[in-house]
Amino acid sequence: MKLTLTLTVFVLLLSFALHAQEAPLPPDPEPGQCFVRCVTPDIWGEEQVDVLQTPAYTTIEVTPAEYKEVEQEVIVRPATIEYVNVPARFDTVEEVVEIVEPYNEVTVDAASFVEATEDVEVQAAYAKYEYQTQMENCDEDDPRKCMVLCYVEHPAKIRTISVKQMTKDASVTRNEAGRETTTITTLKMVEASKVIEKEVPALKKTITKRELIKDEIVTEIEVPAVYATENRRVLKKKGGMTVWEPIACSLTDYNVLPIFYEYNRARLLTESVTVIDTTILSLMKAKPLITVEVNSHTDARGDKTFNLELSQRRAQSVVDYLVSKGIRRERLISNGYGEESLTNSCKDGVPCSEAEHQENRRTEFRVVSQ
Repeated sequence: MKLTLTLTVFVLLLSFALHAQEAPLPPDPEPGQCFVRCVTPDIWGEEQVDVLQTPAYTTIEVTPAEYKEVEQEVIVRPATIEYVNVPARFDTVEEVVEIVEPYNEVTVDAASFVEATEDVEVQAAYAKYEYQTQMENCDEDDPRKCMVLCYVEHPAKIRTISVKQMTKDASVTRNEAGRETTTITTLKMVEASKVIEKEVPALKKTITKRELIKDEIVTEIEVPAVYATENRRVLKKKGGMTVWEPIACSLTDYNVLPIFYEYNRARLLTESVTVIDTTILSLMKAKPLITVEVNSHTDARGDKTFNLELSQRRAQSVVDYLVSKGIRRERLISNGYGEESLTNSCKDGVPCSEAEHQENRRTEFRVVSQ
């Protein structure tokens, strides 16, 4: 046992050797003694400060104006001239009215022709030089010596063709057609309308009028500022210092917390609260710098996802209870592992007793270094 504790101290000293500059290792430790690395918290205090709620300002009071009542005659409608219209007078007469305008109806006389002939020159008369040869009287070896050049005239070529000669060109004759009329009754004015002028007198009314006697008066009043006293949190001492807190070596390993929950629920029972008070709560109050990790596990029965979520809620319920008792939340870590870390072979499909399943349904805690 002593050898085990000595090895534990050695492992702890070795694992935190890199932090020696931040936190000097504890001098002259006892053999088998364990330490955890802690960070001192910020220390806050309160002080009273005066907060300006309402600044000083000026209010303005207004004394209303004063009036007196007087009677006054006003013209509500001025005098004017009214124009009376006398309408025109008419007699009834009958009148023939054209309802369809006439148009010029056109009669076409076509052109007339007679058959005739006409001589047309299809090729003009012309003359040209031509060679003529008298071979029958030619005694020369070369026939070209017997050729004679003559200027020959050729008459024009005439062709007779049939043609039509116009005896009368086309013409048109226009006659009025399509006129339609009707008889209507109309009014013939015998006297034009006229306007007669008529004078209309003004319309007056007596009213009661309020005349201003004294205008409004403005008075300025100074209102002082209003202050309120508030409590303000003030950092008295900056934390963040690393210290080594002596701790029982057994508390750095997982310790089963003998607490129980209702079936498929995470609410702490009364007896479970008592166990937490006498273990974790008392330890954290005695060691105000340490950090505690709370882990919760389930057995392998049921849905794996549900078990993981249930175990997280159960570990969180322990943390929430400790926070309600004044422990700072940053000093607590909660983990739910569901059925991932069984302590025996009671996994899915393996028959086990209720006592064996109970070994896996557990909540553990340990002290960890920050």
